[in-house]
Amino acid sequence: MRQWTIDAFASAPFKGNPACVLEPLEAWPADGWLQALAAENNQAETAYLLKTADPARYGLRWFTPTLEVPLCGHATLAAAHALFTELGLDAPLLTFDTLSGPLTVRRTDEGLEMDFPADPPHPVAAPEGLADALGVTPREVWAGAYLVAVLEDEATVRALRPDLSALKAIGGETKGGAGQVVVVAEADPGAPYAVVSRFFAPGFGIPEDPTTGSAHCILAPLYGDKLNADVLKFHQAYPGRGGDLECERRGARVLLRGRGVTVLESRLRLEPGSF
Repeated sequence: MRQWTIDAFASAPFKGNPACVLEPLEAWPADGWLQALAAENNQAETAYLLKTADPARYGLRWFTPTLEVPLCGHATLAAAHALFTELGLDAPLLTFDTLSGPLTVRRTDEGLEMDFPADPPHPVAAPEGLADALGVTPREVWAGAYLVAVLEDEATVRALRPDLSALKAIGGETKGGAGQVVVVAEADPGAPYAVVSRFFAPGFGIPEDPTTGSAHCILAPLYGDKLNADVLKFHQAYPGRGGDLECERRGARVLLRGRGVTVLESRLRLEPGSF
């Protein structure tokens, strides 16, 4: 079976966030096999697709090196890119059946547009130990699926070097559990984006994620309110890479727009489910 490594939310190769996408399966293998291949790939996410009777509809699951996650933006974009670009699927719209319900992806002149559930956060008190773990005191703290720490400025976001072992135990009132923290600030004046962020996820077995679609399901409604704008450009400032996406809030949904770039094609020399 073929497998692709695709940089999602990337302006060029080796930017954005890499995800592995396996060629669509006829049936789901055992979870242990899916997890073992994701650990072998050792990317933030490996995406698995399941064929259905509808050529434009697939089952979709996402695995980090350590666990299955309920929602992943960059690996969804990578999966759609693989179907459209590598497998030549001719359809105006893709539907993925996932743990977060049906998700759709369509092609645009600028790349791909994903329709995801919004996750508007609520303000919370800073959990004990958060400031020490980050090495900076947040201006505000919010909670959705992940904890969101609003920092003073872009330079503070970019310079952050958190204590990941300490951060792993901090969850506060998040729905997604401990060890997932977004740090964010408004961009510097004149930047080509409005908001800059980073995402540390030691609770998912990911020290820092390069570009995180699911985090922007929180950030789009948060900064839509803060900046009084329905459409905003975001930059996730992972050192040495950086990812870019445009987000549009639409009530209970968020549209996430970005590009994918295939950087590697490989061949799996195992049958699905075998060890």
